[in-house]
Amino acid sequence: MLKVAVVMGSGSDAAKMEPAMEILERFGVPFEVRVISAHRTPDEAREYARAARERGVGVMIAGAGLAAHLAGAIAANTTLPVIGVPLQAGPLAGVDALCSTVMMPTGYPVATVAIGGSANAALLAIQILSLGQPDLEERVRNYRAELARKAAEADRELQSAYAEHTQDES
Repeated sequence: MLKVAVVMGSGSDAAKMEPAMEILERFGVPFEVRVISAHRTPDEAREYARAARERGVGVMIAGAGLAAHLAGAIAANTTLPVIGVPLQAGPLAGVDALCSTVMMPTGYPVATVAIGGSANAALLAIQILSLGQPDLEERVRNYRAELARKAAEADRELQSAYAEHTQDES
């Protein structure tokens, strides 16, 4: 199975990217994780992205805050799918990172998730890898069914707690 590369621009981003690693572990998808800065270590970012396919990477996730050029720097140096995760930081609370991540020139796309959306980035990476892998697709379907069960249970609990205020629909 191809693996996912999870890259972040700073060690301080690790906690914000942890949900991605947890999802990948839960689904049994192999991954590698690195701290590489588009600004402080641009040569490392370029070489890392260029060699990703040779290392068995199928999708790259890049999380960064503030100027957030990491996903774009990665995308400029690979033809693999790149998913950008804008991270909340600084006075603009991640809006600057969102704009930096999503506004890519034609030819260098970065699929961008919500600010702090590292879990969804991992799920999107898994869905991409599931193309042609029915077992992985089935795990995604099972995960979504579990989410639906939890939502239905929360609804039942809330209705039960406030039964006297719940309207009878008959």
